[in-house]
Amino acid sequence: MKDLVDITRQALAGMGLELVSVDRAPMGLLRITIDCDTGVTIEHCEDVSRQLSRVYEVEGIDYRRLEVGSPGVDRPLRTEQDFQRFLGERIELKLREAVDDQKVFKGVLQIAAERQEPGGTVLFDLEHQVKKGDVRRITFSISDVDRAKLDPLLDFKGRKR
Repeated sequence: MKDLVDITRQALAGMGLELVSVDRAPMGLLRITIDCDTGVTIEHCEDVSRQLSRVYEVEGIDYRRLEVGSPGVDRPLRTEQDFQRFLGERIELKLREAVDDQKVFKGVLQIAAERQEPGGTVLFDLEHQVKKGDVRRITFSISDVDRAKLDPLLDFKGRKR
């Protein structure tokens, strides 16, 4: 699988796109998730699909169907670069170990005041609302995270007239 991720990352290198994930699913489905600073368009997906079809054929990668898509509004955050890129955004965070008897937090991602631990590990803060008007801050490193994803506030009501 590591070779597949490396091959895919190299194939996308000159396209200005970020490889978020490569997943194999049942029945020969190969699912590629890409992202772009300006947002993923259908044209991005078509270009990547054409490019990868050629590359995978040359490399002898076995699959039945190729699916290329965006990570969506609740994009997963996996690397330090992901966390750096989305500073100031709302995220949902699940920690490996509980803090104040809680593992799952929702709040705004910040860089910690103490930016690094002595070992060089980058620290982040999450400002989350405990009760109405009571905002708390937890500090964590990437190694403390079980999973994280963007958690944008979406308004489906539209403009009021």
